[in-house]
Amino acid sequence: MSKERPVNLDIATIKLPITAFVSILHRVSSVILWVGLAIFLPVLLVSLSSADGHQSMKDFFTGHFLGQFIVWGLLTALGYYVCATSKHIIQDFGHFEELESGKQISVAVLVVAGLLSILSGVWLWA
Repeated sequence: MSKERPVNLDIATIKLPITAFVSILHRVSSVILWVGLAIFLPVLLVSLSSADGHQSMKDFFTGHFLGQFIVWGLLTALGYYVCATSKHIIQDFGHFEELESGKQISVAVLVVAGLLSILSGVWLWA
């Protein structure tokens, strides 16, 4: 066994293709959604406990920037997750599996997810 194989442990020098970034972001968005679920289950409990609890949660998520930012972040993660999952399903059916077409659909995922993020921000803050 050769001991002189190249080893590159400097992550900053590794050039990842766009398909890798889309895949990594897909996993990150799923983690964000799971964390968001952990945030919103107690919010649901408080809002369903009484009318005052519902009003306080409504005031927080409509009147405070932090609440709106949390909702926007979760909507952005959900939009990206849906777009990237759709890409994976399309590829599972045998389309866009080659390198060039895989890059094209990855760019499309980023563009559509970016537009969904902007639209959700406009919807929240307009």
